[in-house]
Amino acid sequence: MKIKNIFKSKNNMSAENPNNEQELDQTTTSETQETPENAGIPAQELTVEEKLSEDLAAEKDKFIRLFAEFENYKRRTAKERIDLFKTANQEVLLAMLPIIDDFDRAKTEIAKSSDENLVKGVDLIYDKFKNTLASKGLEEVELKTGDAFDADFAEAITQIPAPSPELKGKIVDVIEKGYKLGDKIIRFPKVVIGQ
Repeated sequence: MKIKNIFKSKNNMSAENPNNEQELDQTTTSETQETPENAGIPAQELTVEEKLSEDLAAEKDKFIRLFAEFENYKRRTAKERIDLFKTANQEVLLAMLPIIDDFDRAKTEIAKSSDENLVKGVDLIYDKFKNTLASKGLEEVELKTGDAFDADFAEAITQIPAPSPELKGKIVDVIEKGYKLGDKIIRFPKVVIGQ
């Protein structure tokens, strides 16, 4: 289109003023020179087929990117849904943890009792309660005296002088048990470390 307009204006100008031909030639040359926008593209316009094939390639690329993005979205939401199912009852289990702690304290006190039936009854209820929570995915974080302290798996409440040289930098006492739901720790164990 641009070239046709230039030729029309050239013909009109040359008929009116023959001296303007040189000026017009310079104008058309400067307009068809390569600029950064059309670098690498010849001065001639692309054919309709070439334009359509370029448009088709651009649309294919756009489609492939959109499809890949959608696949990533599907994978991410599926993973989030699985994680949600694993930890859906986390709040309920967190509310049950103080009850487990009370049962632990009760067991140690009742063990001192001379009533066998009372001890057996409390043990039976405790085991049933603990097994029910374990079936829902709750597990105790295993820590004991003498284990190396790892801040990723335990919370240090305080440091005391180590009772023996082997316990320096290690766990001296477990104050409160920790629990995890699947791979996620929902309550860190509270420990005392030897200094």
